[in-house]
Amino acid sequence: MNRSNGGQRTLERKVQELSLLFEISQRLDESLDLREVVGPVLEAMADHMGMLRGTMTLLNRETGEILIDVAHGLSDRQKERGRYRPGEGVTGKVVKSGQPAVVPHISDEPLFLDRTGARKGLEKKDISFICVPIKIGNEVIGTLSVDRLFEEGVSFEEDVRLLAIIASMIAQAVRLRRSAQEERHRLMEENKRLQSQLEERFRPSNIVGNSKVMRAVYDLIAQVCKSDTTVLIQGESGTGKELVAQAIHFNSPRASNPFVKVNCGALPETLIESELFGHVKGAFTGAVATRKGRFELAHGGTIFLDEVGDLSPASQVKLLRVLQEKEFERVGGSTTIHVDTRVIAATNRNLEELIEQGKFRQDLYYRLNVYPIHIPPLRERRSDILLLADHFIERYNKAHHKSIRRISTPAIDMLLSYHWPGNVRELENCIERAVLLSADYVIYGHHLPPSLQTAEASGTEHVGTLQASVENLERDLIYDALKTARGNKAKAARALGLSERIMGLRVQKYGIDVHRFRTRT
Repeated sequence: MNRSNGGQRTLERKVQELSLLFEISQRLDESLDLREVVGPVLEAMADHMGMLRGTMTLLNRETGEILIDVAHGLSDRQKERGRYRPGEGVTGKVVKSGQPAVVPHISDEPLFLDRTGARKGLEKKDISFICVPIKIGNEVIGTLSVDRLFEEGVSFEEDVRLLAIIASMIAQAVRLRRSAQEERHRLMEENKRLQSQLEERFRPSNIVGNSKVMRAVYDLIAQVCKSDTTVLIQGESGTGKELVAQAIHFNSPRASNPFVKVNCGALPETLIESELFGHVKGAFTGAVATRKGRFELAHGGTIFLDEVGDLSPASQVKLLRVLQEKEFERVGGSTTIHVDTRVIAATNRNLEELIEQGKFRQDLYYRLNVYPIHIPPLRERRSDILLLADHFIERYNKAHHKSIRRISTPAIDMLLSYHWPGNVRELENCIERAVLLSADYVIYGHHLPPSLQTAEASGTEHVGTLQASVENLERDLIYDALKTARGNKAKAARALGLSERIMGLRVQKYGIDVHRFRTRT
C-alpha cells in the first residue's frame, strides 16, 4: 500500500513537472524580451514548486557585477540591493564555479549574505535556498535560484534537477535571443554599409554638398553620365549648373575628349551662329580665314550650352537641326559637316513660359529636355551652407595666403539665416571677402557683407513702439509728398489718396511748415 502511494506521488510529481516545463516553454516563446517572459516563468515555478521567492541573476561582463534581473517575491528596492561579485556569497560562488549550490538552512550558511534583506524578520531555519547556474556552453551567464520552506526528509536532488532543466531552457532562450540580436545588429550594420555605399557610390568630386536634395541630384548624374543622352540642367543663377555639366562629362566615356563651353547669353546674335558652327573664309566682313565652330571642336566630347534660353529664334532653328541630324554647315559654306557631340544645355529661365510667349521653340525644348536635372537653390539645402563655407575658406586661404581656422558662432548664424538670392556664387563671394578682411584666424560677423547683417549683430535693433514707427513713416510720406507738390497741400493729398481736410490735420499734427517747399521767385 505504501509502495503504491509512493508511486502515485511520484507520478503526480512527474505530471506536475511536465506541466510546469510545458508552461515554461510556452512562456519563453512569447517574446524576444527575456524580462517579459522570465517573470511569468518564476510565477509558474512558485505555483508548481511551492516557491517563496525566485530570482534570475545575470553577470555583467563589463562591470563584473552579478545583478538581479528578474525576481518573484522581491520588491524593486530589494532587487536593487542584490548585487554580488563572482565568488561572493552563494550566488557569486555558483557563478564562479559553475556548479549548483543547496543551502538547507540559510541561517547555518555563512556564505548566504541576504543582500536583498528579504529574509529579515523570518525564521531562517525554515528556509532552504537552491541556486543553479545558467550556462551557455561553458560560459556562466547568471543563476536561477529559489527560496522554499524546509521539509524534513525531502531530498533536494529533484529540485536541483528541475531547476537545472529550467535554467537550461532559459539559457537556450538567451542564446537564441542573443543570436537574433546579433543577426539583427549584423543586418542593421549591413544596411548602414549598403546605404553608405549607395550614398558614396557616386558623388562628384567637383561638387560640395551632402543634403538630401543634392544626393538626389547625384543619383540623376550617376544614371545619365554613362550615356550620350541630351541633358537640360535648370536652376537659379549661381547654383552650379556648369559644375553639374562637368560632372556628367568627366564621369562619362567621353571624359578624355573635349568639354567645350558656350555662354549663349554672352554672345551677340550676329556672332552666336559663327561661334557654334564656324565660318568659311570671306563669309562676312572680318572672316579672313576659315574657322571651326564649337560643335566641331567638341567632336567626340561634350558641348555645354549655358543660358540656352537666350538664343535667338534663328539660332534655335539651326541648333534643332544639329540635335536631330547631327550635322550642320559653317556660315557661308555649303559642305555638310557631321559631328558626334553630346549636348548638355542649361538655363535659369522658365522655358515653358518662354514657349507660351513665343520666344522659344517648343520642338527644340522637347529635344533639349530629354533628361532634365533641377539644381535646388541654396536656401533649399541649408545643411550644405557650412560645408560650402569650409570649402571656400580652404580655397581662399591658399589663394590669399591666409590661415582662417574657424567661423564664429554669430557669423554662422548669419550665414544660416540669410536667404541667399545669389546662391552658391554669392556665398563664395561673401567668404572670399571675409577671408580677405579677417586679420586673425577667425571669421566674425562684421567680416560679412551688410546684406547678411542682423539687427542684433549690427547693434541696430528697433527702438520704440509700433505707433511711433507708424507716425514716423506717415510724417516722412507727407513730407515727401509736399516736397514733390512744392507745398501744394491739395496736390499732395491727392497723391497720397487723402482728403484735403485730413492732409491739413496731419500737417498741423506734425508741425510741418509747407511754405519751405514753395518755389521762391
